[in-house]
Amino acid sequence: MKTRAAIAFFGVLLSFSALAGADAKRDCHVGSYRLSDGRTVDVAPSDSNTLRWRTFTGETGQLHPQANGTWTSTYGWTDRPDAKTVSFSDCDKGEIVVANESGRRVAFDVRETVFESNGVKLVGRLIMPEGSGRIPVVVLVHGSEQDSALDSYALQRMFPAQGVGAFVYDKRGTGVSGGTYTQDFDVLADDAIAAMKEAKRLAGARLGRIGYQGGSEGGWVVPLAVNRAPVDFAIVSFGLAVTVLEEDQESVALDMYFHHHSTADSAKALDLARAGERVIETGGKEGYEAFDALRQKYKSESWYKDVHGDFVFVIMPLERKQIIDAISHEFSFIHTTPFRYEPMPTLRASTTPQLWVLGSDDLEAPSAETAKRVKSLIAQGKSYTLAVYPGAEHGMTEYELNAKGERISTRFAPGYFQMMADFIRDGRIGEHYGNATIARPVGQEPGTRTGVAPLAVVSSEHLDARTARADEEYPF
Repeated sequence: MKTRAAIAFFGVLLSFSALAGADAKRDCHVGSYRLSDGRTVDVAPSDSNTLRWRTFTGETGQLHPQANGTWTSTYGWTDRPDAKTVSFSDCDKGEIVVANESGRRVAFDVRETVFESNGVKLVGRLIMPEGSGRIPVVVLVHGSEQDSALDSYALQRMFPAQGVGAFVYDKRGTGVSGGTYTQDFDVLADDAIAAMKEAKRLAGARLGRIGYQGGSEGGWVVPLAVNRAPVDFAIVSFGLAVTVLEEDQESVALDMYFHHHSTADSAKALDLARAGERVIETGGKEGYEAFDALRQKYKSESWYKDVHGDFVFVIMPLERKQIIDAISHEFSFIHTTPFRYEPMPTLRASTTPQLWVLGSDDLEAPSAETAKRVKSLIAQGKSYTLAVYPGAEHGMTEYELNAKGERISTRFAPGYFQMMADFIRDGRIGEHYGNATIARPVGQEPGTRTGVAPLAVVSSEHLDARTARADEEYPF
């Protein structure tokens, strides 16, 4: 349960990050490579002795070492082979062969740094394309994961390979940075501002535009940061314009909808979740009796097993002492979490152009209400752009269902990375990015859906019985 909670609690996982678990002898293969036809492929650390490749168009897979020195790939995050073979040269040569297409590691200008935020030393890195010209720089802001961004964020290389500078840092209490891990949005916003200022200092005369990209929890942090210190742009990926408590309620509602439960049963589930949320919000000090009474009342009903939410599931099987112990130890950061922070006043006050990219099938950070609120800001004349990808979930990945009805990610939404890069460059995006539906600021030509047939959105009829999509080969 601890592992599962650490991944899912408050929408922890940024899917463009991978666990940094590759052993030292594999580290030399990590990097972005430009193939002979001009395309790029990024190779990042992954779990155990594997690596993960990504292309800027969204294809991805896991690389597994073979006895003959080559690496074979499996499709997305599935265990299914995708017939791709990769080989690397000696580390000092920096060469790669992908499905008989040769390539070479992209050289970057890299500057490691230590900077300070409110008395805490944070460790960061600026990665710039080689050269002397002015370029835009994006500061990558964490979600609520506790992994090292310096080790795991692939975007720190993927953007520079496309001519965009990137600043990445380990947030306080993670990786090699100092301080204590926190989910205090105000503190994290101050840290993001300190990172932005350090990125500006390091970029010097090469700095063009500068702004932020933040996923998941970063969607609460980035808007606070841009209102405190001016930047040119902000990107929120799979973030929320609702409170933390509302996030969990919306997630439970989707649990009930996707599992075909009635309106009456959904109301019971939401009451139960609301009682559990009170227990979590107060660190186990309040509301346990009411929560436990509802558990006992409903535990034999058919819908009970499907209550998950974004975080209430953590305490569903636990007794009072277990809850208090968990919050006192593994989840002590709960005491710093602003459960009732209302983001809309911050968003209304912003004068910074913002791009919000959401997935319609996001169960961890349900997007419907957030999309509605961002559209309302657009209608009020705010400089916001909203892109919603049908069929995409948290992390902006598409997925298939396994035999148990569980989601297995297959790739990133087509056009997602390119959309962000375009917005970083000039604060506007083009017409089409995969099958995203786009709402633009007043005065800009409204976006239209791409001519490519949209992916099917998971409906209540398909969550448990959706047919796995046929194997589809995505070339590097």
